[in-house]
Amino acid sequence: MAAISMVDAFRRDRLGIASFCVVGFFVVLALAAPLITALYGKNPTEHYGQNGAGPLSPEGLPNGGISAEHWFGIEPGLGRDVLAQLVYGVRTSLLIAGTSAAVVAVIGVVVGVAVGYLSGFVDRAFTFVCNVLLAFPALLFLITLGPVVQTRFVGPGESEPAWMQFLVLVLVLVLVFSVFGRVPLAMVLRTAVRSLREREFVEAARALGASRRHIVFRELLPNVWAPVLVHLTLAVPAMVTTEAALSFLGVGVNDPVPDWGRMISRGADVFYDDPTHLVFPGASLLLFVLAFNLLGDAVRDALDPHTVH
Repeated sequence: MAAISMVDAFRRDRLGIASFCVVGFFVVLALAAPLITALYGKNPTEHYGQNGAGPLSPEGLPNGGISAEHWFGIEPGLGRDVLAQLVYGVRTSLLIAGTSAAVVAVIGVVVGVAVGYLSGFVDRAFTFVCNVLLAFPALLFLITLGPVVQTRFVGPGESEPAWMQFLVLVLVLVLVFSVFGRVPLAMVLRTAVRSLREREFVEAARALGASRRHIVFRELLPNVWAPVLVHLTLAVPAMVTTEAALSFLGVGVNDPVPDWGRMISRGADVFYDDPTHLVFPGASLLLFVLAFNLLGDAVRDALDPHTVH
């Protein structure tokens, strides 16, 4: 019944439905990227040439080289098709953010529920560790850790394969977000579990001789899925922007893997000559993050029984 009421509440939220459709559109783009680019007739890695025209199109025309052949124009300097780069960039962002968010959710749930149930010294130690981690600047840590980890996989003078640097970035993001990103979720779940462990159904399970494992996995976990779902819908856009920021600063995804952050960086370099190069990747990132944030708000409102619709 609770699930049905949540769905009904979500369906009444027009903004939530619209944001869900936009998020679904981006997911479809990511999944169908090879098919879309095949039908379009362009790929994200081929260089279509610029005959010395600098930041303009191959023919020296303004507006980023937008034409019937290149719908969103071409990338400055390298001449790659912007639309093909954007479509594959969705896949890059979703893969990195989705993997990181899933790992963070698993670790946050396990730690938060365990700490909330055990309480006592474990709870005090957890609070101290969380305060320490919250004092660290996570983005600065990512900027410094990425190149260091990459050098552990690729020796000096070796050319780094595209799959290797992509895998390393995913590992770095997962590692850092699992350390820093799990803190908010774990703290929320810890508070929720501390209130749930004194409820009648938990006391009844103890009275029947249920083990701690049974109480945690069968009694407590099913009652804390709502904040986990909300956290995931809000964590994904945060991780997407972080990944884009890293690529913008030159320590994230590198060529030839398509990435929105690097596209924005290239567009910013030629902004005064032709601002068109900054429009499409910037608008795509803005729409993607905004839709995910609105979806997270809609999910939170649908799960809140006190929300008035």
